[in-house]
Amino acid sequence: MQYFRIRIIAYILAAEITEKVTNNIIMLLHQQFVKMAKKYPGKLAIKDKTTKKDVTYERALIASLILSSKFEKYDKGFIGIMIPTSAGCALAKTAALMSGRIPVMINYSTGAEANVKYAQKKCHFKTTIVSKALLEKINCPFVEGMVYIEDIMAGITSFDKIKAALKAKMPENILLSMIHKGQEDDTCVILFTSGSEKDPKAVQLTHKNISSNIISFGTMIGLTSDDIILANLVFFHVFGLTVDLWVPFVYGMTMVTYSNPLDFQAVSNIAREEKPTIMVGTPSFFWGYLQKSEPGDFKSLRLMIAGADKTPDSLREGFMKKHGSQLLEGYGATETSPVISVNTPAENKPGSIGKVIPGVQVRIENLDTGENCKTGETGKIMVKGDLVMKGYYDDKELTDEVLKDGWYNTGDMGYFDSDGFLYHAGRFKRFAKIGGEMVSLVKVENIMEKYLPQGVICCVVDVPDDKKGSYIVAAVSAEVHKMEILRKLMNDLPSIALPREFIVLESIPMMGTGKVDFRTVTKIVTEKMARNQ
Repeated sequence: MQYFRIRIIAYILAAEITEKVTNNIIMLLHQQFVKMAKKYPGKLAIKDKTTKKDVTYERALIASLILSSKFEKYDKGFIGIMIPTSAGCALAKTAALMSGRIPVMINYSTGAEANVKYAQKKCHFKTTIVSKALLEKINCPFVEGMVYIEDIMAGITSFDKIKAALKAKMPENILLSMIHKGQEDDTCVILFTSGSEKDPKAVQLTHKNISSNIISFGTMIGLTSDDIILANLVFFHVFGLTVDLWVPFVYGMTMVTYSNPLDFQAVSNIAREEKPTIMVGTPSFFWGYLQKSEPGDFKSLRLMIAGADKTPDSLREGFMKKHGSQLLEGYGATETSPVISVNTPAENKPGSIGKVIPGVQVRIENLDTGENCKTGETGKIMVKGDLVMKGYYDDKELTDEVLKDGWYNTGDMGYFDSDGFLYHAGRFKRFAKIGGEMVSLVKVENIMEKYLPQGVICCVVDVPDDKKGSYIVAAVSAEVHKMEILRKLMNDLPSIALPREFIVLESIPMMGTGKVDFRTVTKIVTEKMARNQ
């Protein structure tokens, strides 16, 4: 086997991460994991804070080889995985690829039983590797085709362990020839979109999609093998899968896993004790960490990046004041593996979603003409590059709607400023037509957040109206002084964009990924308004 080298330029240091990029050849993710395991056998690969287990790269490789041999008895093709964020989930995902199976990552945070059945039907597979402990915790009944990971582990024999350990000691090139090979354009995972606006879509991401994305944003933010990542996002969402799972395995980092990102106190304690250097999350999660943490808990982090939803200025200011930490904002989508743009410590413009990562094209398309928008002009965000998905599984019509000539229509609105920073103006579907004018609900939220008490979350929705087409209602997570806020908003917004009503919800519905569930919020608000009429 021929070997190649790549150097990723950090801000001061250069770090080797893969052998292939210098010749424009994209790595296969499970093979890159094997290479890192051979390179750093004694290094800690996973520190699992849920199960209290430490796993070196050598042990991780042996465990993956064992699981891979067990998975080979199941049908080829797709295999479901529904295990919480943990060493077990990371290794099951890797083992599935090593066995030639394609993992279908299943959301267990909402409607686990229905999600398993939906995935099985959509992707035409039977076997789903699940955690029995998880099913008991979330009261999910057994579904036909489920296989407990606990039973697989209990059935491992001494012979299995010795065989895998001997394999792990073999030279790298021989070991790589013994596991599944594949091509860079092979699907390496099926992920389902959040379904915050409509039914989930089955996104096919390839090895090229994910690995090229990791290399591009890794170059931009200066990742190295010395980094330690606090991995507490769910692996069934692209943000967690790419950044929390594959980034560490591609670079040979240590990941510190914890299965519950909503356990704000525990996560803050882990950050203080384990001293990670990188952490990513959603704004709603970071709000929880800010409120439950003590000053200095996050001081070890050199990179703290929020994504998947807009980041309020008050949240950024809160982390800087309490921890002296800079909360950066990025942008991406499931269909783009996910990172499209990101702010960095060197180039950061709060309020923007950063600069586009290397090797990726983004253009802003005029809604009416299809031409490129001018600087500062809002239009559709279109993306092109190796990061763009293969397509939606078994749905050519929907794929053709969003993919044309290699350009992916994100469904988001945005614009570039004169310095090349990208700004997010909201989902196209989160624009309301009021009095003949298009009103950005996200813009209304962004301005409202300046006048809300700290920690109060808002979600602005539009409700149908016979006269004006629709009107705006603000759902908030606590009681607020309506008239005082409206007086302040009048200085920043036209009258048609002012909320007609404020509705207090005990908690703003969230997806398991930490994003606001706009679909559910809209339904609740619409029903409440209908009852009040």
